[in-house]
Amino acid sequence: MRFILVGPPGAGKGTQAVHLAAHFGIPHISTGDIFRLNLKNGTPLGLQAKGFMDKGELVPDSVTNEMVADRLTHPDVKAGFLLDGYPRTTAQAEFLKNALATMGSPLDAVLEMTIDNAEIVKRLSGRRTCRGCGKIYPTSQPSCDACGGELYQRDDDKEEVIQRRLEVYAEQTAPIVGFYRNEGLLRSISALGSVDEVASHAISALSK
Repeated sequence: MRFILVGPPGAGKGTQAVHLAAHFGIPHISTGDIFRLNLKNGTPLGLQAKGFMDKGELVPDSVTNEMVADRLTHPDVKAGFLLDGYPRTTAQAEFLKNALATMGSPLDAVLEMTIDNAEIVKRLSGRRTCRGCGKIYPTSQPSCDACGGELYQRDDDKEEVIQRRLEVYAEQTAPIVGFYRNEGLLRSISALGSVDEVASHAISALSK
């Protein structure tokens, strides 16, 4: 199974990615992990990315695309993969389509997790993060039950920042939904419900 997980911030993609990767026995590949691995290992692509990041600039598509393409040549993806956080634009989606065609490993599906903006704002603005271990809790939690750390509201969980993140998603990333719908790959599920309920709906949609 080779598929992409898409959806707005707050849809629960990270949580579902863990469940789905385990269910299908495939690696969960996020762009964040790819960047960290290349930077840590000092690869040529990592050094290129670091040059842009050190100057406070966005890493260009050409570097990001090559990092992802390289990751998809590793032996652990032979049985499939779950891509999370890539592609973010239709240009990246076109690159990925061509790269996978060259490898003879086209996508099987693209899973879209849908949720309305009001629910996203409610979810994200109503959570707190532990300063010690990073675990996330609802606002009613007084302190971290894992390490006893102080809970705080991250800047990107504040309502005005969430609204901007949603605007950026609508402008830059949402168009790839139309791209994959035209490709006949799109499967959409609601992101509402318990973790297990959403996972069950996701597995059902991907298994069709």
